[in-house]
Amino acid sequence: MQLIFDHINYVYSRGTAYERHALKDISFSIKKGEFIGLIGHTGSGKSTLVQHMNGLVKATSGSIYFNGDDIYASDYKLRDLRSKIGLVFQYPEHQLFETTVFKDVIFGPNNLGLDRLEAELRAYEALKMVGIGDDLLDASPFELSGGQKRRVAIAGVLAMRPEVLILDEPTAGLDPKGRDGILEQIKKLHEESGITIILVTHSMEDIANYADRIFVMNRGELVMNQPTKEVFSRYKELEQMQLAAPQVTYVMNAIKERGINVPTDVTTVAEAKAEILKLFHRMG
Repeated sequence: MQLIFDHINYVYSRGTAYERHALKDISFSIKKGEFIGLIGHTGSGKSTLVQHMNGLVKATSGSIYFNGDDIYASDYKLRDLRSKIGLVFQYPEHQLFETTVFKDVIFGPNNLGLDRLEAELRAYEALKMVGIGDDLLDASPFELSGGQKRRVAIAGVLAMRPEVLILDEPTAGLDPKGRDGILEQIKKLHEESGITIILVTHSMEDIANYADRIFVMNRGELVMNQPTKEVFSRYKELEQMQLAAPQVTYVMNAIKERGINVPTDVTTVAEAKAEILKLFHRMG
């Protein structure tokens, strides 16, 4: 296993009047190369959970292992962990600060102590991965579109060559074209490099299209950890947690309730189209 959480608990403001149990006995394992979706209503513990993954926040109790090593061991170097587990925060373009796109992306590799050639190579590769062309290398990151800024910010993390990429609401605030562009680049990156992806999002459609497995957080607890179709088949339970399944799942269930024999574990429009065409062929 690449990443293991073993009975993790986290308490905010411990011992004060504001004490709150943000994570409650969280245990799971993630294999190298998986694409995990992480969902939950606001305040469910999603962001706190991902901040534990690369050591930004330390658990009140429990253990975390990365590639077999205990990240809380006294001799473990958290700096090394953060270069291997990259975290892209919501609205990452707010973190852009250099005068050019290239300088912003190469900042991380330079801080790793790499020689100039290796640092530049990593920056070029990362920008290519997210679809930023050579014509924008010398542009100011502040003059780019929202989607381009988001890509540059993600490239800055990818240039560190992480083994795990955590994306916290990577499409927030983008128009549909920008959102689809970012997600398709993430999908391509996952397929071509085998990097482990953890996608935090409120969009059930995005989760259905890209994630192999879903973690569902509710009030600090990990209440579901199953393949995508199995989680969305429990949509009535999700609704009790202020969540939902993709819209197409509801459509297929409504068709089924009208006596038409269609599968109800459909989670994407492409799957629904294929099943409905099959139905027409059978009827024809």
